[in-house]
Amino acid sequence: MQRVLLGAALAFVLAAVLFVPEIRASWEEWWTYDGISGPGFWGLINPQWPLCTKGHRQSPINVEPEKLLYDPYLRPLHVDKHKVSGSLHNTGQTLVFRVDKDTKHHVNISGGPLAYRYQFEEIYIHYGTENSLGSEHRIHGYTFPGEIQLYGFNAELYHNMSEAQHKSQGIVGISLMVQIGNTPNPELRIITSTFNQVLYKGTSTPIRHLSLRSLLPDTEQYMTYEGSTTHPGCWETTVWIILNKPIYITKQELYALRKLNQGSAEMPKAPLGNNARPLQPLHHRTVRTNIKFRWQESAKKCPSMHREMYYKANTWNPNDPDSPYPV
Repeated sequence: MQRVLLGAALAFVLAAVLFVPEIRASWEEWWTYDGISGPGFWGLINPQWPLCTKGHRQSPINVEPEKLLYDPYLRPLHVDKHKVSGSLHNTGQTLVFRVDKDTKHHVNISGGPLAYRYQFEEIYIHYGTENSLGSEHRIHGYTFPGEIQLYGFNAELYHNMSEAQHKSQGIVGISLMVQIGNTPNPELRIITSTFNQVLYKGTSTPIRHLSLRSLLPDTEQYMTYEGSTTHPGCWETTVWIILNKPIYITKQELYALRKLNQGSAEMPKAPLGNNARPLQPLHHRTVRTNIKFRWQESAKKCPSMHREMYYKANTWNPNDPDSPYPV
C-alpha cells in the first residue's frame, strides 16, 4: 500500500513538473532532503539531474582509513589570502554563501591534487539537529555535527560555475568537518554571527571580508577522490579534498544554527538542519592521501599508517584545538 501511495505521489509531481512551466522553472527551489522530493527522487523528477540516480562517481562517501592510498606526489593545497565579500542565503534546503559577482580580488585554489587553478564561488553549510547527525562525508563511519563545503570552478578552462559543473575537472570541493569545542574558529564566527538574519527561507544577509585561508584548519594533510556535487544535479565533475582536521563551533553557535527554518516566517515548516545527502557507493574509486604510511615489520611489508596518523574519529579531544586529527 505504501509503494502504491508513493508511486501516485511521484506521478503527480512528475505531471506537475512536466506540464506546468512555472513549476518546472522553479524546481531549483523544490528539492528537499526528505520525502517525495528528497535525495532518492532527485534524479527521477528532474530530467536534467539523471546522475543523482544513475551516477557511479557520486558523493558523499564514507572514508575508510585502512583503504586509503598514500600518494607521494600530492602537493600542499594553496588558498589565496585575499578576503571575500558576499551574501549568506537561506535557500530552504541549506545555508549557502555566494561571493559577490563584482569582486575585484578572486580567491584562487590550487595545488593539492589539482592540475588547474580554481576560483572560489560558494560555501554550503550542512548540519544536524542532533550532534550525531550533520556531516555528509563520514570518516570510519563517524558522522560529525556539521560539514562546511567550499566550492570553486576551474577558471583556466571554463568561464563560470554553470559551465564548469558539466565539464571534466570542472569543480573543486573542499570539505571542512565541524566539531563542537570551546575554542571556536574566529573566521567562522563572522558567519555564525549572522544566523539571526537568515532565520527563514528566502532571507539573506551580507558578509564582508571573510578569509577562506583563515577558515581552514591548521593542517596540510588531506584525503582526495573523484566525486560529485552533493546537491542536484549531482555533477560528477568534482575533485573532493577532505581536510584531515576539523574546525570548531561552540554549542551556542550550533544552537543558533539549529533555530533556522525551511519555510517562511508565516509558515516556518521544519528546521533547516539534517540537510545531508545519504552516503553513496564508492564503486571501486580510490581515495588518495598525503598522510605518510610506514612499513610494517613483517614478511609482506604491508603499508600502514603511523599510530598518530590513524584516523579514528571518536578519539580526539573536541575541547582541545591542538588535539591531533586523526590521533
